[in-house]
Amino acid sequence: MSGHSKWHNIQAKKGKNDAKKGKIFTKIGREIILAARDGGSNPETNSKLRDVIAKAKAANMPNDTVERAIKKGAGELEGINYEEIVYEGYAPGGVAVMVKFLTDNRNRSAASARHIFDKYGGNLGANGCVSYMFQRKGQIVIERTEEIDEDELMMQALEAGAEDFNAEEEVFEIVTDPADFSSVREELERLGYSFIEADLTMIPDVMTAVDMETAPQTQKLLDMLEDDDDVQDVYHNAEFPEEWEG
Repeated sequence: MSGHSKWHNIQAKKGKNDAKKGKIFTKIGREIILAARDGGSNPETNSKLRDVIAKAKAANMPNDTVERAIKKGAGELEGINYEEIVYEGYAPGGVAVMVKFLTDNRNRSAASARHIFDKYGGNLGANGCVSYMFQRKGQIVIERTEEIDEDELMMQALEAGAEDFNAEEEVFEIVTDPADFSSVREELERLGYSFIEADLTMIPDVMTAVDMETAPQTQKLLDMLEDDDDVQDVYHNAEFPEEWEG
């Protein structure tokens, strides 16, 4: 089956994330706090919390760190009140970018987003300027190993309710409707699969090719957004040249 594969982006992000585990745990912790605050501390009755805990598990986040974040969200421990804000704009080369902040200071995040877009050759736009180019989807990434039969996994994923299945060189990517993400993930987990990534994401309808001349500046803007302490996720439609190793 064909579809939008984002593995090259995940792979690049994963390499950076492995070197910055503490920062990744902080970001996932904020998501857990928000999910527990909005839907309660019981994962059995809070599907959003259940999904974020699965994301934490995929990132090898310690259980006690997860539990502490849940208690903060539920008000059992003192915590910071975060809100979610999404900014949209363009990176060099006309690349569409969406940035999700989880922040306790809206003004700081707005200033930070504007500064990064301006400094690295991008343009911060109005709400809706690029979001129409993306679809919200569930995305599950499983490492390809000799033990996993591709056809069997594909059938299991589709029977569980997945929309699409992509076999890459190093991984299998499963795409779901957001409403089906939890049930598909839970069924695959029940069948014994572990995940590199399991999350709700924004998948672009169309990719924007970036040439070798523009690639360094585009990559720098995306990296600086990723590195911002308040940024939770960066979604984009950049398609970098195969020879680019940024």
